[in-house]
Amino acid sequence: MNRPMSRYRRLFAALMMMGMPGGAALAQAVGAPRPWEMGMQPAFGPVKQQQIDLHDLVLVIITVITLFVAGLLLWVMWRYNAKRNPVPSRTAHHTLLEIAWTVIPVLILVVMAIPSFRLIYYEDRTRDPDLTIKVTAHQWYWEYNYPDKDNIDFSSYIIPDDQLKPGQLRLLDVDNQLVVPVGKNIRVLQTSTDVIHSWFVPALGLQRYAIPGRTIETWFRVDKPGVFYGECNQICGTNHSRMPIVVRAVSPQEFDAWLIEAKTKFSDATPVRNTSEPRRLAAAGVQR
Repeated sequence: MNRPMSRYRRLFAALMMMGMPGGAALAQAVGAPRPWEMGMQPAFGPVKQQQIDLHDLVLVIITVITLFVAGLLLWVMWRYNAKRNPVPSRTAHHTLLEIAWTVIPVLILVVMAIPSFRLIYYEDRTRDPDLTIKVTAHQWYWEYNYPDKDNIDFSSYIIPDDQLKPGQLRLLDVDNQLVVPVGKNIRVLQTSTDVIHSWFVPALGLQRYAIPGRTIETWFRVDKPGVFYGECNQICGTNHSRMPIVVRAVSPQEFDAWLIEAKTKFSDATPVRNTSEPRRLAAAGVQR
């Protein structure tokens, strides 16, 4: 009885995945926005899952409060209208009621505050990370550095509309993706060279400001291989909308192979702030 149902669930999940942007080219796990999406993107790591759990808890609380207040208003309108009460009550104080509407909201706030603070500290940093990545924001592209992997360093630019390949997403895909291993705790150190930016990948629960002169830490873990899309989430100038983020999670073996390739590919790369910058910006259609 359960076997046919599980088969149908797998078929439905496959059809949904095929219906996502990019179709079969994105048949692996994908964290990307969908047309008419109303809720949060599905979680692909523990940080995002805890964010969803907190969101669901708060949603239940505010829904109950909204229904209670709406019901109370309707009851008061019916019970204490002018026809039923031609002579209004002159009650000015009710000690028990005043204590209740002071204490109960405080308790509700405490119920929401405890998991909120727990999540804030959980997102802040991880002990003994398996990998450290430094993210540097520029107007308008990202620079990634692997300090504990021979300082591999490269920049990541948006792919212009006229250079998109089949399966790539407009305004979301980049020339060089950030590659990370699955199942590893990854520390992220963020900063900026010019103005305030924000490194935001919804499916992984990542959002941290990149501020000039400061290094801000966070972390994430990806639980399954896939491609996860994000954007700069802080208005940072003319081409703020052209700073996409793509994180590609692969198996540890694939990541080791990518490291070997990346060391060769990016070893002779010209520093992005020198002569290569105007050329790359022009290729991406970015204004200075």
